[in-house]
Amino acid sequence: MFVVTIDQRGSRSHGDRVPELLALLADVPTVLEFERTVGDEVQGLLADPEAVLETVVRVLRERDWYIGIGIGGVDLPLPEQSREASGDAFVAAREAVETAKKAGERVLLCVRSPSPAAAEWSGAAEAVLVLLGDVIRKRSSAEWRVIDALEVDPNAPQKDVALVLGISPQAVSKAILRSAHREERNGRRAAALLLRQAQRALTVPWPSERALNVSASG
Repeated sequence: MFVVTIDQRGSRSHGDRVPELLALLADVPTVLEFERTVGDEVQGLLADPEAVLETVVRVLRERDWYIGIGIGGVDLPLPEQSREASGDAFVAAREAVETAKKAGERVLLCVRSPSPAAAEWSGAAEAVLVLLGDVIRKRSSAEWRVIDALEVDPNAPQKDVALVLGISPQAVSKAILRSAHREERNGRRAAALLLRQAQRALTVPWPSERALNVSASG
């Protein structure tokens, strides 16, 4: 399972944005839906790496949040609310969001897993997500307008997108290039694969170094 813990940055100066964030994440597929846990913190339990990626991209775009992703087991039976749940994934998410708060000027995101088998995959996923976040946070509002239009109809010709937005096809083409839209999509696929590998590592027996050596020598 994946636990995503999100804490507001600078809430004293920006006010409480938790209701806004919950509305933003309302349609993301979850096992336990996102909800306020304490203060300006939001938490949800997810099973699908693609849903984790969608959550991360939406939150990174908003800029004012720390994101912690925990990958691990959860205690069963599950309660009805995320704030009442427990398990390794919840502990890892707490550690991750606290680490994200120390990131400085870096993208405010961290991925953690208590499992040695999943730790390497988790670290690789974090590296890709940080690069993805750096792309996202550098986009202008004009570039986002083009990207949002493309998300509505990914197969639409650029001239049709230009017509809808009232700009030239050349402006659409330049916005796509400057925004690194293609790179973002590829980065999301890579991150999803890494998160899925971390998830699989928790359920698939991990061979010991001795077993690997015996197998190789045999």
